[in-house]
Amino acid sequence: MVTDYFDVKLETKDLILKKAEFEDWKTIYYNLWRHKESAKYMLWQPTETDEDAKDRMKRTIAFEEKPENKYALFVYLKKTGEAIGFAGMRELEPGIYEETGIALGPEFVQKGYGRQILYTFNSQDMMALLEEAGKLGAKEFHACNRIGNAASRVLQLSCGFVFDSLSEEKTDSRTGETYILENHIYRN
Repeated sequence: MVTDYFDVKLETKDLILKKAEFEDWKTIYYNLWRHKESAKYMLWQPTETDEDAKDRMKRTIAFEEKPENKYALFVYLKKTGEAIGFAGMRELEPGIYEETGIALGPEFVQKGYGRQILYTFNSQDMMALLEEAGKLGAKEFHACNRIGNAASRVLQLSCGFVFDSLSEEKTDSRTGETYILENHIYRN
């Protein structure tokens, strides 16, 4: 476990991104994990019961504690403190970062929160993924979306990303469906 595991905290105007806490299993379950529409373009299946949500939270915390997942974070509303989604990034190689997924519950989309997570306003005390990566020396930041996921595509392009390439056809191991990723890049 990294020594600064619990110190990872990014803030935006309306959100706090930080490590998951077990007691938040219920709000993340009701706000995100149980919704099929939220999982549609992600590599996870909806959670169906309270017990499954508690087990999932334990697995999530164990995942987040691994050093390579330092920036795997839950998204909390500042106003209420409730968990509404998750977001993350990782370093691919020196100076090159990628987002590892952003998901918000259906009641929290189209409110500008995705933009706050990926990109941030010009304020020194409000950090999001691109800004944090920049502080870590990023020269490039990669993001992708499945073809058909218009919301993610629009978000990435609105944050200054440009089209880079299409992936080869992939198969979702959980559903068996094939998909193609549209890759975008942001350069400082």
